[in-house]
Amino acid sequence: MNQMSVKRMKAAALQRFGGPEELKLQEVNIPHVGPNDVLIRLAYAGVGVWDAFERQGGYAKMLGLNVQFPYILGSEGSGTVCGAGDNVTHVKAGDLVYAPAFLNSKGGFYAEYAVVDAQYVTRIPDGLTMEEAAVISGIGITALRGLEDVLKLRPSESILIFGAGGGIGHIAAQLAKSMGARVFGVASGDDGVAMAKKLGCDEAVDGRDEGFASAAMQFAPNGFDAALFTAGGEAANIAAGCIRAGGRAAFPNGIHPEVLIPPGVEASGYNGDPDSDIIRRLHSRIIRNRLSVFISHTFSLEEARIAHETLNQHYIGKICLTINP
Repeated sequence: MNQMSVKRMKAAALQRFGGPEELKLQEVNIPHVGPNDVLIRLAYAGVGVWDAFERQGGYAKMLGLNVQFPYILGSEGSGTVCGAGDNVTHVKAGDLVYAPAFLNSKGGFYAEYAVVDAQYVTRIPDGLTMEEAAVISGIGITALRGLEDVLKLRPSESILIFGAGGGIGHIAAQLAKSMGARVFGVASGDDGVAMAKKLGCDEAVDGRDEGFASAAMQFAPNGFDAALFTAGGEAANIAAGCIRAGGRAAFPNGIHPEVLIPPGVEASGYNGDPDSDIIRRLHSRIIRNRLSVFISHTFSLEEARIAHETLNQHYIGKICLTINP
């Protein structure tokens, strides 16, 4: 198969915005490959909580996008290069690659093929599986942006990661530990706590346990230097109260309900959008710090609807679609 002989592909696409039931397997045209584009035959695609907001039309309304249907979701994936534009030199046909492409104008990764701007496409490093590579971009970029660019986390500082068993959180725990910080994780459920401890947290507790704040203050008696929130709610507000005066808090924009940050704490919302610099830095961290991704559920492309229904249930780590493994 190549970009000249194959014109159509299967995709889990929307004909209108709405609930998970709107995700249906369809046959659609493969997008045009421009001079700066890479055509990827996808093996896996990541499923993120932000995909649900996009499925409902949230980003289209927020950003005033000119939407055309069928609409293909999916902002990250991995696969094999099977075509590239004339200006692309750093990857070639046959290379195993991964890429993020948030709100890609040529369609998302819930499909057999994706056409992505070459600046987002990177060869998969040794030690990272194709499946892990597919799901690490969105959560990895968001975690690294929050810790390195927003919080400017320093060695020996204490940090509270709220949602440490989730997608962003379990990568953030590994990154924060690699930066030399003392890491306290607040996760959900025994499985989330166990994973948070395994992947880098010096201590982790269940946020559904009413006594978790006392454990947090035992860990950082003077209050935490920094905190990264990947979710909101009453427990998040309690956790925010454990940050010291003059400390810093960061959270990806779009968290609902918003976290109530106490006065005297520097709070910063931020976006996890990809660019060539953050992709390069994450790639380097993946290799240097041997980052790993926990995938709790894997579904076929035909089961994209079920994958989105699972987003509303308890799970740890990430959800993945298998396309052409």
